[in-house]
This record gives sequence, C-alpha cells and structure tokens, in this order.
Amino acid sequence: MLDFALTSILWILALYGLIEIIKTIIHIHKYPKISFNGTSFVITVHNQENNLEYFLKLLIYKILYYNLDIPEIIIVDLDSTDNTLNILRKFAKDFYFINVLTFDEYKNILTAHKEIL
Repeated sequence: MLDFALTSILWILALYGLIEIIKTIIHIHKYPKISFNGTSFVITVHNQENNLEYFLKLLIYKILYYNLDIPEIIIVDLDSTDNTLNILRKFAKDFYFINVLTFDEYKNILTAHKEIL
C-alpha cells in the first residue's frame, strides 16, 4: 500500500512538471520578445529597505522570464535615511540595466533637460 502511495505521488509530481514545461514552452512561443524601444522606467523609493530587495528581485525575474527588452531602469532614492541607497547600489553593480540616482542628481538631470528644451 505504501509503494502504491509513493508511486502515485511521484507520477503526480512528474505530470505537474510536464505541464509546467509545456506552459513555459507555449509562453515563450506566444511572447518571443517584447521590446519597449528605448523606454526607460523610473522608480522612486524612500526608506524601503525592508521591501526593496524583494521588489527588485521580483522585477528582475519578470524581466528575464518574460524576455523583456528593457534598456534601462532608473531608480531614484528620495533622500532615504535607512539602508535603501546601499541596497540599490548593490543591485546596480550586479545588473547593468539598473541605474541609481540620488534625488539631487535626478533634479540636476531634470534641470539640464529643461534648459535644452
């Protein structure tokens, strides 16, 4: 009886794995590559050290899983008083498409951009 239960569980897990593989293949075929054509995402954060690492890992996972062509993610730290900026800099060092700016740097870029227009 125990052998039957273990065999049944193994077959169920094998079928589940097969279904997940088929779903992934269908997804990759249906959405081969989404391109944002030079679009950058700007994310602002303030004192988010407890939530930031989970959010960034989830965002990076989604970008890689869905094969999104996102050239740049700009994350602006709004003068956080906790460890947020250090966490951001660690991610920026690990992933080339993440750029981190302080609020003052971001304001300077916006001011320079307005002068050009």
